[in-house]
Amino acid sequence: MFARLFGSRAPASAAPAAPAPAVQRAEALLRHLEWTVMRRLDGLLQGDHRTLMRGTGLDLADLREYQLHDDVRHIDWNVTARLQQPHVRVFTEDREMAAWFLLDLSPSVNFGSGEQRKSEVLLQFTAVLARLISRHGNRVGAMVYGQQGQARVNAVLPARGGRLHVLQLMQLLMQPASPAAHKPSGEDATRLGDLLRGAALSVRQRSTVFVVSDFISQPGWEQPLGELARRHDVVAVRLVDPLELELPDLGLIPIRDAETGEQLMVDTHDKGFRQRFARIAAQREAQLREGLARAGVDTLELGTDDDLADTVLRFVDMRHQRVRLNPGARPVPTQLPRRQREGVRA
Repeated sequence: MFARLFGSRAPASAAPAAPAPAVQRAEALLRHLEWTVMRRLDGLLQGDHRTLMRGTGLDLADLREYQLHDDVRHIDWNVTARLQQPHVRVFTEDREMAAWFLLDLSPSVNFGSGEQRKSEVLLQFTAVLARLISRHGNRVGAMVYGQQGQARVNAVLPARGGRLHVLQLMQLLMQPASPAAHKPSGEDATRLGDLLRGAALSVRQRSTVFVVSDFISQPGWEQPLGELARRHDVVAVRLVDPLELELPDLGLIPIRDAETGEQLMVDTHDKGFRQRFARIAAQREAQLREGLARAGVDTLELGTDDDLADTVLRFVDMRHQRVRLNPGARPVPTQLPRRQREGVRA
């Protein structure tokens, strides 16, 4: 009863041009994102890349007496009071951090009611964040779930650094569906919990983990998400399309469940049907938000009609304020769905 029912957006009637080599398409898209999105973020995120990634921090290596030119912020006042001599903490800093992207490419993500599909937003967000993180000397890795409609982890890209590695990740996500792509069926419904449990076994070092999905899945993902969050800094990036929240009057239209392949005709001119759709959508919204809150993760809601740079900036600002003012605060979404945001503005 949600966006997955509409399936994939219909392709243009004109025959598509022959695709460019994957590396050229990935390079062109990354250059475009660097110019249109990352250029706006530069200067606004200077010195704040650690806000995106909470690494292992500073490990205490030793204590020694205070010396001239030592940073007074490193004075250990408890030891100083006991020994009656100023002592400072000596740290071993772990500057290299790792970020992992758990990417849900199940059929329901291949939907968009406007100019972009959720899968395209996923690709752009992953490319921008991976480039922002990796160019500071950190490493990024990825686990891809649901490609070609198969309900399993399809690929694992080890954590590495550099622009070339980001291009390899983009090429992986831009792989076109083969003519013999697996057809969706009830047995192949998305099981997001499988991806999360696989990440718990594969990602050993404490990392920042971005779970990018529309969270249209079989039940049971909340517990593995919470277990993953106890070991890593987890961010749930939820992909949303406006049509998932409210159905306009479009007349009699065919809809298809992208997860199971089931098709049916519905009359969207029926006001009662649209109201039932909105009520069920609201119930699912409440259940999803409650599940994410129970898991203890930060949540970024990324709409197909949202500005990517503005969304990233709001997210960074939210995390920075929460850590500075109240590190133990309960995670909350960084933005409301568009329908609710417009109500707030009013």
